[in-house]
Amino acid sequence: MAKFGLIGRNISYSFSKKYFSEKFEKEQLNHTYENFDIQTIAAFPRLFQQTDNLKGFNVTIPYKEEIIPFLDELSLEAREIGAVNTIKISKKHKLIGYNTDYYGFKKALEPHLPIKRKTALILGTGGASKAIAYTLKNLGFQYKLVSRQQTKNTLQYSQLTQRDIENNFLIVNCTPLGTHPNTLECPLIPYQFVNENHLLFDLIYNPAETTFLKHGKTRGAKIENGLKMLEFQANKAWEIWNS
Repeated sequence: MAKFGLIGRNISYSFSKKYFSEKFEKEQLNHTYENFDIQTIAAFPRLFQQTDNLKGFNVTIPYKEEIIPFLDELSLEAREIGAVNTIKISKKHKLIGYNTDYYGFKKALEPHLPIKRKTALILGTGGASKAIAYTLKNLGFQYKLVSRQQTKNTLQYSQLTQRDIENNFLIVNCTPLGTHPNTLECPLIPYQFVNENHLLFDLIYNPAETTFLKHGKTRGAKIENGLKMLEFQANKAWEIWNS
C-alpha cells in the first residue's frame, strides 16, 4: 500500500486529503492519503523516517519555503520560484521538490484571458505568491506585490491608491484572509475603485465566495476562487508521483 500525504500546520480543513482519498476509492487504488500536521518544520525529518511506504507529499502553509533545505533536489520551476508544494520520493529514497501551484494557477486563469491589460496586483508575499508571480511573469504580465510592510519591491496595503487599483486589472489574493471560519476578513484594499474590467482571483476555496470576491462581484468584476487551481495542481502532483 502506497502512502501519500499533506504537510502543513492546522490543516484539518485540507482539500488534498478529501480529493485524493475520493480519487483512490473511485479508481480502486490501494493507497492512502494522510494529513501530517506538524507545529514546526523541524519535525519533518522524523516524520519522513518513521512513516513506511511513503511515495509523495503535498506541502502547504506555512512550509512551502521552509521545507527546501530538507530536500535533495529541486525541479527547475521550484528552484526559480523558491517554493515547493509537491515532493516526490524517488526509488533511491531521494526527496525531490516540485511546484505545481504555478501550473494550477495558469490553467485556472486561462479561461479568463485576455483581460483588458496584462497588469496585476499580487496580495501577499508568502510561498503561494511566489508561484503566482512566476506564472504572471511567464505570461507577460507586469505585476506589483502588496504587503503589510513596504519594501523596495512591494507596495503597502495602506498606500494603495485609486490609480493602483484602476491600472491593475487582475488582483490575486494569496493571503489566508477570508478562509473559513474567519470568513468576514479580507485584504484591505480600496475596493471602491474595482470595476467590470477587473478579475479578482482568490486562492482560497472555502468559502467558495470570500468577502474579497464578494466585493469584486458587487462592482461588476469577474471572480474566480481557488478550487479549480487546486484540482489542476493536485492532478499535476499525481502525474509527478507516477512519473
